[in-house]
Amino acid sequence: MTGLAATLRLTVLGKLLLATLLGGVIGLERELAGKPAGLRTNMLICVGAALFMQLSIDVAEIGFSPDGHPFGDTTRIAAQIVSGIGFLGAGAILHSEGAVIGLTTAATVWLVAAIGAAVGAGAYVDAIGGTVLIMLVLIGLRPVERKLLAKRRRIHAIVRIKTGVSFSTIEKILNDHALHIAGRRVFEHDTDRTFELDLIGPNAQLERAIGALRADNDVISAVSE
Repeated sequence: MTGLAATLRLTVLGKLLLATLLGGVIGLERELAGKPAGLRTNMLICVGAALFMQLSIDVAEIGFSPDGHPFGDTTRIAAQIVSGIGFLGAGAILHSEGAVIGLTTAATVWLVAAIGAAVGAGAYVDAIGGTVLIMLVLIGLRPVERKLLAKRRRIHAIVRIKTGVSFSTIEKILNDHALHIAGRRVFEHDTDRTFELDLIGPNAQLERAIGALRADNDVISAVSE
């Protein structure tokens, strides 16, 4: 029975099944959240990382020196998991209207690969513990994130300033009120310069910033939508 298990590599199959399970747990949360890297993607990443890690160990143990050390380097293939997974992570990061989205998905993909590598190396406690922590971050902190986001909003503002006045006048006022300029368009006219701005920040600060712009002598008008 022991010889059959060794022949069929049941230990390795067990590792891959565990990697499938752990990757699936995280992938299910991502799938339900409507993220691009969902159930199947995370499962495949985790299993692939585990398989590469196991392969790295197997290749290194093909031959041994007289003092018992393996000829191969057990970290060589495994090290490529870290750099290789960066391509998938980069593909999940998008720029949309001046804002960067997908960072959480990219970080999750990176961590799922780490969990798979841990399974492949036989560090089962590390892999399971890491999975639990990731789930706590993704699910447990979601209500906190929603509360924080509820205090911020995005507005479209149209600001008209006198000709010859630079944008730095407006930018300083907005920076003083801790607002992020997500988008900017400028239109030159004979009588003024018009800026269409996409602003992100706390509700109270947005209103104060608009009021500060209206009070500035170089600003002709400032309205928000």
